[in-house]
Amino acid sequence: MRKVKMEKFVTVLLALLFLTGCKSLSKSAENYSEIPANKKWSERMALTLMKKYPEAYMIDDKAEPKWDYVHGLNMIAFEELYSKTNDPRYIGYVKGYADATIDKDGKIPSYKFDNFNIDMIIAGHHLFDLYAKTKDHRYLTALKTLRLQLEKQPRTSEGGFWHKKIYPNQMWLDGLYMGSPFYARYNKTFEDGGQLDDVALQFELIQKHLLDKKTGLLYHGWDESRKMAWSDPQTGTSPNFWSRSLGWYAMALVDVLDYFPENHPKRAELISYFKELSSALVKYQDKSGLWYQVTDQGNRDGNYLEASGSAMFAYAFAKGANKGYLTKDFKTIANKAFDGLVNELVKVSPEGYVTLTNVCAVAGLGGNPFRDGSFEYYVNEKKKDNDPKGTGPFILAALQLDR
Repeated sequence: MRKVKMEKFVTVLLALLFLTGCKSLSKSAENYSEIPANKKWSERMALTLMKKYPEAYMIDDKAEPKWDYVHGLNMIAFEELYSKTNDPRYIGYVKGYADATIDKDGKIPSYKFDNFNIDMIIAGHHLFDLYAKTKDHRYLTALKTLRLQLEKQPRTSEGGFWHKKIYPNQMWLDGLYMGSPFYARYNKTFEDGGQLDDVALQFELIQKHLLDKKTGLLYHGWDESRKMAWSDPQTGTSPNFWSRSLGWYAMALVDVLDYFPENHPKRAELISYFKELSSALVKYQDKSGLWYQVTDQGNRDGNYLEASGSAMFAYAFAKGANKGYLTKDFKTIANKAFDGLVNELVKVSPEGYVTLTNVCAVAGLGGNPFRDGSFEYYVNEKKKDNDPKGTGPFILAALQLDR
């Protein structure tokens, strides 16, 4: 009898242990997928970033608040995500960046006005919506400071903004995204749109000096003085086409059009630039849907399919098609590009965290050590997983494509 009771006791105990174990395993499995796969890619990437960087200023592995274009790019993406989802976490993340980088008087401690670095302008683009929502004058003060930089920014002889004070007489494709959408939005919001011709002038000069008529692509940079060792002695252009710089330029065109009224005489001109660039880029799209780091030299050893430029093109094409600037087939092309990103360059951890690989961490021209703009230079710059110059456009592309 005692033996039977003992056997029952052991059976019940084992059953309890089994059930407890199942519950524990079930709970563990829930935690295992912290970001559900049924969420859209825009949220999956955003939640990944928020998990790794609880405060937005920490993006790009920063230890303290820094005013920087990579944060500005991602805050634009988070704002767009908030407008689609209405999830307060996303706008809270954006506001957190503003409040970490702007003091009680509206000054930006980590920003240096006298550097005349046009990259720093886009870092404040998220302040328009924050000011409209909160009427917090700190944000308006910061906006005015950035606008003043553009007013004082050194220019080429024809009126093109220098990329930075330390890069005199130079215009880079990157700078059009860094400065022009902000300039156009500020001018439309606070100045009655009287300077939109000057905004358009920046693109006109890029088209005049950086466009290669044979390929339809644009070179990364142009030196009016022809003094830089990377510049062609006749044309002043740098020697190669870099996909991310072309991505910056494509995004600049499609975004700046948001602030040009339908009847503005320069609007059609900007749309034509965008159409021509988009048509040229399609010729260099790889069968994977992606683009190479050096855009037109996919067959050369060392070149690789690069994520940030590809994401930027996906975003620009999708938005261009959605807005009616491009034909509908560009939406298909954008989806192919996004498929390429997901299938070739995205990794998802068991917890659901998203990693975008093959992102060129940084590339430029001149400086110290000197960057010569050669093929070898571009393909040997380091890569960084989830570099913010890739994550921001990835979120924006996913939103435009509703992926």
